Amino acid sequence: MTDGIGLLEHARLTRPREETGYCTDDAGRALALACRLPDDPAARRIASVTLGFLERAHLGRGTFRLRLGPGGRWTEDEPSDDAAGRALLGLGTAAARAPWPELRNRAAALFEEAARFRSPWPRAAAYSALGAAALLAADPGHVAARRLLGDAADQAEALFSGGGPAAEWPWPEPRLTYANALLPDAGLAEAAALGRPGLAEASLALLEWLIAEERSSSSPGRFSFTPVSGRAPGERGPAFDQQPIEAWAMADACARALELTGARRFGEALEAAAAWFAGENDAGLEMFDPATGGGYDGLGPSSVNLNQGAESTMAYVSTLLAARSGRLAPRQAASARASSRRETEAVAAPTQRSAAP
Repeated sequence: MTDGIGLLEHARLTRPREETGYCTDDAGRALALACRLPDDPAARRIASVTLGFLERAHLGRGTFRLRLGPGGRWTEDEPSDDAAGRALLGLGTAAARAPWPELRNRAAALFEEAARFRSPWPRAAAYSALGAAALLAADPGHVAARRLLGDAADQAEALFSGGGPAAEWPWPEPRLTYANALLPDAGLAEAAALGRPGLAEASLALLEWLIAEERSSSSPGRFSFTPVSGRAPGERGPAFDQQPIEAWAMADACARALELTGARRFGEALEAAAAWFAGENDAGLEMFDPATGGGYDGLGPSSVNLNQGAESTMAYVSTLLAARSGRLAPRQAASARASSRRETEAVAAPTQRSAAP
């Protein structure tokens, strides 16, 4: 999916669709993922290509062009806050973790320029916060990263304190939409980096509620993720089409919660998110191609969308990476029955900060 220009956005089955071009969203996430796989022989090339794409896409002050067409011209699409947030995710992760000094320095320089980005949209702010948290973990004195993270944490605290429309719907939005677990994931990263116990408690509570909400009613051990159309209070699954980004976001959030609290229930949810790709889902169908390592684009009631686009493939690879990290011993031996107070203290303790992307 990666050529000398960037990461192609779409595929028809296993063939990249050059005619659909490239997207900044994918470049940011691919940069972050490549820097988490330094031993992969393709990682440096992918990181170099996607970082170069972000450098060309940046318009200044955290605004990025959204798409590059197949002819090498930027499209007329309006800049997207989500794309900017995902770009900052990649830049912060690369600045913190890239094992290649030149790329690490270039990513740090562009993060510094783009860190003025702020967005009222919760997911865009969350993506940028994850990049800032990764960078702050490597460089605790980084002023721009700390400011961005602090503003995102304030925004998350205000959002989470609003609650849902009813006690049985504590989610801070009127309906679940996409990449839902991203919100508590970013909240946990912010709380751990900045030592905010209130945000840690709210983030853990939201993640636990989301895990329960998205469990299958007929088989509680597997996930029945929110479909592409979303889910409102009172709506129950299974519903389709389900997309790999939901498993990806859930796996990342559970991996972080497991690392920070050591609570076994998050490890079990992490394994269930990975198993969704292996066929432990509402259709009982595998969501990846074992021949290519690509992820399929969508799960229907009795079939899968066999196209292997950039987002779906990254979702599969990143979920496997999160599951592998979850099988490692967490940093603290907290019991699966640990109290909410003990877990909150563990997340927010300044001496136990974690900001892994």
